[in-house]
Amino acid sequence: KWKGEGTTLNLESIVIGRCYDYIRIVNPAVGEKNCLEIWEAFKNAFIDKDPCSVLPKDYELFINLSFHTIPPNKSLFWENNRLLVNSFADRGHRYMSLADTLFGYMTDFLNWCGQANSTGLDYESCPTTEECENNPVESFWRIASITYAQHSSGVIHVLLNGSAVGGAYPVPGFFADYEIPNLQKAKVSEIVIWVVDDIEGPDRDSCGTNTVEILQNRLKNLGFDVTCADNYESVMFLLCLD
Repeated sequence: KWKGEGTTLNLESIVIGRCYDYIRIVNPAVGEKNCLEIWEAFKNAFIDKDPCSVLPKDYELFINLSFHTIPPNKSLFWENNRLLVNSFADRGHRYMSLADTLFGYMTDFLNWCGQANSTGLDYESCPTTEECENNPVESFWRIASITYAQHSSGVIHVLLNGSAVGGAYPVPGFFADYEIPNLQKAKVSEIVIWVVDDIEGPDRDSCGTNTVEILQNRLKNLGFDVTCADNYESVMFLLCLD
């Protein structure tokens, strides 16, 4: 048994259903997609394989079939505040975070893995990243993050948690390791960082200090225009509301 939780029950129904939900209701502007073909491409990336030897490139067909344009100025990157980002982005109405793209929407909050020499899913347990890095979920979010960063343009927004233990900008982390290196400088006009503390939470990190300063310097050294704001009011209102 692995240490991670097993495959989400009814995975196939959820992924296909979310695909139709997205192209019909959430974001019909992406146009027609073959949701059954997309599911097959997703499943074939990890099925009948050792769940510690699934690579990001195994999901390339799935990404290609589900890909659509990410509107300029709508990209919202984040660390350590997934639920807040989901509510702030509002399913693509305000911003389009990775979870608001079709490929992210279909898989958000789900878990999955197969087994070597078996066409079934493992509902008992799946490997954690500590057990092996090349597991089906970790590898999926890597290629999804890379794709999302490569196709983000205009003003890029980054929402960080100023109360997070260890700092607002974790290294290693998905933003540091997979997204920043794949931002296309020619397509990005500005990067806006918002550092927001939890309500009544500790103020561990702010613009120009600690890990946020490290991030600002890294982005500036890469040639990006960077601005930073602490406790951006719109997000604070949402936190207060929640």
